[in-house]
Amino acid sequence: MLFFCKCRNFDDGSPELNGFYKLTPEFRNFIPLLTFYDVMKFKNYFGILFTAVFSLFILSISAQQTNRAFQSIKVVEDKIEIKVSDGRYEIAPLNDYIYHTTFYPQGKSLKNFSFAADLKPQKVEFTVTDEGNNVTIRSKGINIRMTKVPFTLAYYFNDKLLISEKRGFISTDSLQLLNFAIEPEEVLFGGGARVLGMNRRGNRLMMYNRAHYGYETRSELMNYTLPLFISSKQYAVLFDNASLGYLDLDSKANNEITYETIGGTPNYYIIAGANWYDLVKQYTLLTGRQPLPPRWAFGNFSSRFGYHSQAETEATVKKFFKDGIPLDAVIIDIYWFGKEITGTMGNLEWYRDSFPNPERMMKRFKKMGVKTVLVTEPFILTTSKRWQDAVDKQVLGTDSLGNPYTYDFYFGNTGLIDIYKPEAREWFWNIYKDFTKQGVDGWWGDLGEPEVHPSALQHVSGSADELHNSYGHEWAKMIYEGYRKDFPDQRPFILMRSGYAGSQRYGMIPWTGDVNRSWGGLVPQPELSLQMGMQGLAYMHSDLGGFAGGDTIDNELYTRWLQYGVFQPIYRPHAQEHIPAEPVFQNATTKARAKKSIELRYRLMPYIYNMAFENKTSGKPLMIPLFFNEPDNLSLLTYDSAYMWGSAFLVSPVKSPGLKQQTIYLPKGTSWTDFYTGDVRQGGSRITAPLNIENIPVFVKGGSFVPMMHNAESTKSYSLDVFDLHYYADENIKQSNYSLYNDDGETPFAFEKGNFELIDFSAEERENSLIISTIKSKAAGSFAKTKNEVNLVVHNLKDKPAGIKVNGSYLSASKWRWSGAERLLRVDIICSGSEVKVEIVKNLY
Repeated sequence: MLFFCKCRNFDDGSPELNGFYKLTPEFRNFIPLLTFYDVMKFKNYFGILFTAVFSLFILSISAQQTNRAFQSIKVVEDKIEIKVSDGRYEIAPLNDYIYHTTFYPQGKSLKNFSFAADLKPQKVEFTVTDEGNNVTIRSKGINIRMTKVPFTLAYYFNDKLLISEKRGFISTDSLQLLNFAIEPEEVLFGGGARVLGMNRRGNRLMMYNRAHYGYETRSELMNYTLPLFISSKQYAVLFDNASLGYLDLDSKANNEITYETIGGTPNYYIIAGANWYDLVKQYTLLTGRQPLPPRWAFGNFSSRFGYHSQAETEATVKKFFKDGIPLDAVIIDIYWFGKEITGTMGNLEWYRDSFPNPERMMKRFKKMGVKTVLVTEPFILTTSKRWQDAVDKQVLGTDSLGNPYTYDFYFGNTGLIDIYKPEAREWFWNIYKDFTKQGVDGWWGDLGEPEVHPSALQHVSGSADELHNSYGHEWAKMIYEGYRKDFPDQRPFILMRSGYAGSQRYGMIPWTGDVNRSWGGLVPQPELSLQMGMQGLAYMHSDLGGFAGGDTIDNELYTRWLQYGVFQPIYRPHAQEHIPAEPVFQNATTKARAKKSIELRYRLMPYIYNMAFENKTSGKPLMIPLFFNEPDNLSLLTYDSAYMWGSAFLVSPVKSPGLKQQTIYLPKGTSWTDFYTGDVRQGGSRITAPLNIENIPVFVKGGSFVPMMHNAESTKSYSLDVFDLHYYADENIKQSNYSLYNDDGETPFAFEKGNFELIDFSAEERENSLIISTIKSKAAGSFAKTKNEVNLVVHNLKDKPAGIKVNGSYLSASKWRWSGAERLLRVDIICSGSEVKVEIVKNLY
């Protein structure tokens, strides 16, 4: 949704006053004259002054840590306690790859604003060796080396230095800092969703979730500000503290990282991995894994800001069916609860003048296989129908006297639901529960930064500034846990504009915010999704076609964005209504191209759903940077012109108009087949790929299996009873393996409940043959007795096979098909509980 925010005077309580800019009396006296955006400009105009003043501030406190004196070390249960002159460290090994370090300052009471971690400590075998001035804490994975004088802590993995404390914990009257030393060559990722380029080093990142309306090729502050950084040395550091703060990633070029906050408990997690995939696996083990969304969430959405009536919504859905474009869901924006944009937020009930019978509408949609998603916000306007009930039930954030805190923003005079208060969560969830019973299938949580969150507002467990970054996280948790309690047989769909580290474990589906509807808006979308996938939120996706602004439709831009959307986690065109986002309202040529993209999305559904299963079980991102597969190629660390879509596809979006060709790097070690033409290229170099308007460059890695549906239909008719299995042969890839997961697409925790099937495929290149084997390795519940008809399609064979054997017996020539022009072999097989072995006998003459 459009970022509407009425600029406030700083007397209303902006977070920027809380310690970060109270540097001089002159500046403090100047602030009340400025709005929020004025101060942002002031910072830019007087950046040198700010830098100088802040540098003096840091110098004044930097000496504090150098006086820290070691006193003692001991093991207390499964933790290591280190006492120093100004407090104590508590170091907890959670497993061999994750260590949690907390500092408790002497004589200082602390609040806990930790929301990210979700891992129960495992039993970790470690030893503590005290040798004079040196102490070593050693386990099978991470080791810690400590010196007593001067006091230092350094973290190692496989005997290689990861990171070390430099000044460590530092405290002032209004701030607390954690300071580290890093090495000059490190590339740094993380900090949440930003448009800064892949390497975030050199930036001082504000930790305050806030929308950026109409952003393009640079955005320093957006809806997801995660207190986390990831190093090219394959380790990560998570600061689990949701308070207002800054993550300084060596902005002064002195090889230091500093995490600054206004409060909370000083703590950090060191996470190591044996490789990039293992690092993400460990991080998501710590913060939680994304449960499988409902399968319909991977289909096509009809969405805009917004549908004004039931009649308009129904007519739009019918148009998809008339035009033969698959559709799985429709999203209804704010007009479902009021005719106007302003004055009605918080009604949270159907506006019957415009939506006279939504129950019947949703029932009809369900029969068509279309799910209904409603937008909600956490603001209850004083003019809304639920205001008095919210006041009476005491579910709103308060002022210092305990009265509901009210303030103005674009939509009206409002209060904010105290999402941290159990009574408020119950009140809010009961509203969701009633609508879910009516037939609503999913939820869109908008403005959840929260968009306007005055510093003086108090929540039950802390101030607005102390808790701000966790608000969307806790909101998603409320919905997720509500479904588990009241709708245990239904997977939730939770689309959220803002969240925190670990929000993925509550099923959060994030999107990249109110991006400009321009080529500049399309440019950073891969960067945003790749970065967030590394940070655990693998479903980050964009409003396809762009959201904000624009005077007329740019057909080329729209086409390219929807082609890219096939290979992003969620397929959801969405925009301000003055330019329709839905493909059914485009001209005939653009509509045909959009339809083609959407149909490809549906044909790839088995592959995409299997990617989601892999993400659920290992944290593996859906969109993957190329350096994950070629870690020794340092040039790829900042490369986002192409990415891996799962293990098989390399995708290179077209992000500029009128291009005739595009340079793409193909990773080494395998061949790459053009998905559309079948042309084969060898990896390890940059190629120049010709472009056409019908598709963007997509290549398939040699040795890959790609399951596909033969027809493009909505997920309502999805079944693996019959499907195509493509194998891209590469004689240099001697062994390939792939497992395909399937369940009913609806039941929560179907895998854990044993209601699924798992089909294993393997390929083995031999001197005289290629052997492809398949077996249904696991089948339980409703899948226990099913059979799968697999249409095997083998690409890149050099010649027509001399023959085909199935389980040792030759097939007659009529049982398999060869296309010499395409170099394709097709063989139909039946997969059940027994292994089926297809041997493709090579023609040696």
